[in-house]
Amino acid sequence: MSNHTFSRLALTAALMLATPLTAWGADDFLGPSAKREGAEAFTWNMKLTCGTTEPGVTRYGMWEGRMYSRIAGEKDRHIFDVIGINTRQCERHKDPVRGDGYRSVSREIMVYLDPASGEIIDRWKNPWTGQTVDVVHVANDPVNMRQPSFAIGADGKPASIELRQYDDLLVEVREVPLFYTNPLAGDYQEYVGGQYHAMEIFNTFYRAADFTDAKKNRISESRISWQRISKLLPWMLMGDRQGIMIFNATGYSTFDRKRIPPKLMQILQTRYPQYLEAPPLGDPRPNATTWTVTKQWIDAQRAKQEKK
Repeated sequence: MSNHTFSRLALTAALMLATPLTAWGADDFLGPSAKREGAEAFTWNMKLTCGTTEPGVTRYGMWEGRMYSRIAGEKDRHIFDVIGINTRQCERHKDPVRGDGYRSVSREIMVYLDPASGEIIDRWKNPWTGQTVDVVHVANDPVNMRQPSFAIGADGKPASIELRQYDDLLVEVREVPLFYTNPLAGDYQEYVGGQYHAMEIFNTFYRAADFTDAKKNRISESRISWQRISKLLPWMLMGDRQGIMIFNATGYSTFDRKRIPPKLMQILQTRYPQYLEAPPLGDPRPNATTWTVTKQWIDAQRAKQEKK
């Protein structure tokens, strides 16, 4: 990947540091929190997820960053650069008990790039094993909300939300611990281990006026910071070697397709044209993950070998 960076992100960070913070309460730390409940909280939550309260509007979330390996006893290695996009839209729901609801449907890609050339890597020489392997890029379709989110929770309590606020910025902070059955690790994981274990961290920055102004149905562009800590990728063929991968990326979300960078648009048009559109509303399919997609790829490769 090239050394191109999103200048707007740097400008946003500079403005955040240069702008004096507003006054806050004795219980607040760096700034006051923005808390909402009920119908207003539901609207805020939908804007965070969908960017709008209108159904069927496509929003593009894009990111770029770096991926490092961490192996005990050696210096961390900058293995790949990454670039990706999530394409989503939302549907509206209505429940006689729980009230208004919404559900997002999306699909996403993330491709691995040579840090020196910025070009996509489809074959990669593993520096630990010396083996040259096929690179399985992330192509998850779909990545949907499993169930709608409603104004009234399943516990009967009204929706609530709490964001961090720094003057005219709202920040959504989410840590997502992942620990679940690994599709590649067999049927006895509770006995021998092998569960998928990772952590994703999202810090997303919004303009406060997009939320506090009830007349605004759509928000403007938001800024994304994303980190991921996970196991070594299965297509690297590392076997039982111990190690982790660390991803660090930034980006933005927009409704404007013209804001997709040319390099990413070229990748989409030549390799993943269906990812320019979100899945259809009401999409009932089970979600895809890096590991389920890799399992499908491995099974397909094995089937090819058996036919020879």
